[in-house]
Amino acid sequence: MASKGGPIALGTDGTDFAHRQRIAAQYQISAINKSRLKYCIFFHYLLFFAMLAKLSADILDRLDIFILEIEELQIPEPLWWEYAWCASLLLSFLGLAAARRNQVGTMQRYMAGIVVFGFCPVLYAAARYFPDLWAYVSDDDDAEEVFIWQGYPYALLWYAFIIVALQVHFFSLYFAWNLVVAWKARGSKKAN
Repeated sequence: MASKGGPIALGTDGTDFAHRQRIAAQYQISAINKSRLKYCIFFHYLLFFAMLAKLSADILDRLDIFILEIEELQIPEPLWWEYAWCASLLLSFLGLAAARRNQVGTMQRYMAGIVVFGFCPVLYAAARYFPDLWAYVSDDDDAEEVFIWQGYPYALLWYAFIIVALQVHFFSLYFAWNLVVAWKARGSKKAN
């Protein structure tokens, strides 16, 4: 090999085959978006653990486990959307499996599941808590009726979660879509 100091063919400097070192665009796109999707799923896990901390009082009550420190926090009762959103974590395993095996159909199911169990509950929560948030932010007369938990407006705390969750789900869908497009492009060129 020319790069190892071995014999070099006459009339060449050893770099004439450098064009063969290029990686096809769809494989580069696939590798980049797989990595980014994994980061999004990691942030989804972090959000899940935050939600699990919020749901811990209800879960422990259902299991008849009493922990005084958690009961003293007086965590508000969970709504249905919180448990529905937690189901979206199971879809992350589907997305990771699809990324590992380059499966278009499985990735499309992951995307549909994120829309149903990720976006829909979070959008419901945004609509549910918006009146309280607006009353708190605009200093209306209704601001006295805003629910305060641990010294913070409950709606504002939820909106912090909602904004991050929407970003994580949006980018997860975006990277999953890019993977599907790249994988389909690879398959169409193979068929030609």
